[in-house]
Amino acid sequence: MATLAVMLKQRGVDVQGSDQAIYPPMSDVLAAEGIEPFDDFRPEQISGDVDLVIVGNAISRGNVELEAVLDQKMAYASLPEVVRNQFLWDSRSFVVAGTHGKTTTAALVAWLLTHAGRDPSLLMGGVAKNFGASHRLGRGREFVIEGDEYDSAFFDKTAKFLKYLPDVALVGNLEFDHADIFDDLDAIRLEFRRLVRLIPGQGLLIVGADSDEAFALRDEAHCRVESFGLSSGADWKAVSITTVEIGTEFWIERDDEPFVRITSPLLGDYNVRNVLAATAMAAAAGVDAKDIANGVATFEGVKRRLELLGEVRGVTLYDDFAHHPTAVAETMAAVRAAHPGQRIWAIFEPRSATACRRLVEADLVSALMKADEVVLAPVYRKTVAEAMRLSPERVIAMLTTNGVRARYLSEVEDIVKVVAEEAREGDQIVIMSNGAFAGIHNKLLTALSVA
Repeated sequence: MATLAVMLKQRGVDVQGSDQAIYPPMSDVLAAEGIEPFDDFRPEQISGDVDLVIVGNAISRGNVELEAVLDQKMAYASLPEVVRNQFLWDSRSFVVAGTHGKTTTAALVAWLLTHAGRDPSLLMGGVAKNFGASHRLGRGREFVIEGDEYDSAFFDKTAKFLKYLPDVALVGNLEFDHADIFDDLDAIRLEFRRLVRLIPGQGLLIVGADSDEAFALRDEAHCRVESFGLSSGADWKAVSITTVEIGTEFWIERDDEPFVRITSPLLGDYNVRNVLAATAMAAAAGVDAKDIANGVATFEGVKRRLELLGEVRGVTLYDDFAHHPTAVAETMAAVRAAHPGQRIWAIFEPRSATACRRLVEADLVSALMKADEVVLAPVYRKTVAEAMRLSPERVIAMLTTNGVRARYLSEVEDIVKVVAEEAREGDQIVIMSNGAFAGIHNKLLTALSVA
């Protein structure tokens, strides 16, 4: 919503809005554009001179501003509807979808196009460091958009990405997520099948060969299909992967023939897959191998995706958006590969609708076992019924049984104190949450500097 607000303002639209608990980086993005949202919902903030009210998918009946909109019969629409109608009809739409890796891949695709002299537009959920923003308004026809499977609005429970008019669609992986709105994997699978069916005959579907669920979607396509991954049968695959001081080096093969040698600043096998996915998309737009290699080498990543926050007294601190057990496991594996022999801390806040639920406990334990020290914060969403809610105590007990030093600390201040006191030179600390985590990042950096 914040990104769309900025894009509309840059197109000359007068924009205002309301929200609660806006935190960096999006609060900084709004401030930079001179947009000051109301910090609460009040019906008087909905004035009669508004042409259109855009309703975010977090807003439900009972919200006082929404009720005012309905009472006054004001025009309203969902975010994806507005994106489609304002930006996509005259564009060539590159939709980046999947359970994991969407934000990084979308940012990289847009950067590869830009680096090659194109002038694409971009809309994504995080902040791309190369652009210093979560969006880009270009003059070219290519529009790269992060395709979210989450629902559109209180009045439209279909996935956002179904509004994005895909010409080239990528589904990198697919597994159960968003437990607050999807009952099971079948429900999520249906949304992705619908997406694939929207691709025109002259379009392109790109699927992850390492994900059985994503790969199976090729059977739904009425267009050309390409695959990518580390699997031997992938059309685009990475070989000779090596972790180096500056990131990761590997060769990309296309149809079993050498395509280009890559030096990527990104860590981990999951980011190798992200680079492969972005390469396939960029190639579909006509970007050549040399420009792709140069673009990857100069890619700066995305804020909050294994983002290096700083090094204090030889202790390195990272911020990562990981909240699904698979993402946690991939992040831990990436840090382990880059820093063999070093002690790794995982500080995790169960915050997302999926991470707060008991059904992920076993997978979360498996993911966190890749760390040497685990600190678990309280479950953020107390609205989840206790019988269905993740228990930090159970997770800690299972980790301890498996030989991992793990603790549950109920206050951020206690986490900061314990970690700052016990961290030693060479330690790699990874903070994982999809929210602000009560400002723990800066608090810990400060505490480490004075410890």
